[in-house]
Amino acid sequence: MPIYDISLTISPAMPVWPGDPPVKMTQTESMDSGAEYNLTRLDISAHTGTHVDAPHHFLNDGRTVENLSLDLLTGPCYLVQLPDDVDEISAEFLERTSLPDGLLRILFGTRNSKLWAQGQNQFQEDFVAISEDGAEWLVAHGVKLIGVDYLSVAPYSDSVPTHQVLLRAGVIVLEGLDLSQVPRGFYDLYCLPLKLAGADGAPARAILVG
Repeated sequence: MPIYDISLTISPAMPVWPGDPPVKMTQTESMDSGAEYNLTRLDISAHTGTHVDAPHHFLNDGRTVENLSLDLLTGPCYLVQLPDDVDEISAEFLERTSLPDGLLRILFGTRNSKLWAQGQNQFQEDFVAISEDGAEWLVAHGVKLIGVDYLSVAPYSDSVPTHQVLLRAGVIVLEGLDLSQVPRGFYDLYCLPLKLAGADGAPARAILVG
């Protein structure tokens, strides 16, 4: 079965959320300079590239990333690829979109993924995201993990409500996916965020198998 790596490559050139620290990778030991080994220091936000949000990110409630359920972070999922003219994933849009019943994990591929395929390194404010009522629709339909293909599940202009609806309901939010090379369909998701003590999120390596 094919394996799709849907994680972004972390590098100093990648976009970050405005106000977040940029990625810094410093070679502190170099064999080219006479050292016995190479060693890289990494300085990043917990929400760099492909990453998972814990409830503590927007709710300040102590539910931190190391306690997220591995049962939800791995398992069957459905990837839906949306047309390029979709600007927002709203309740009305979801209601008229053909989605299988009983989904626990759903990933949304949108025109955002073309930005990764094109190597776009500047942050884009007009990315496709999930509206507050779209988040409410997903919670009401029993979805427990949501994956999106830009750096936030919520619109840039109003990032709090969507996050709060999902995180309050215990939905795991997976952001920063590259879904540009993956066809619509069912897959097995394997998503393992770094086990950071007391953190509001963590970078993750995510793959699809199927």
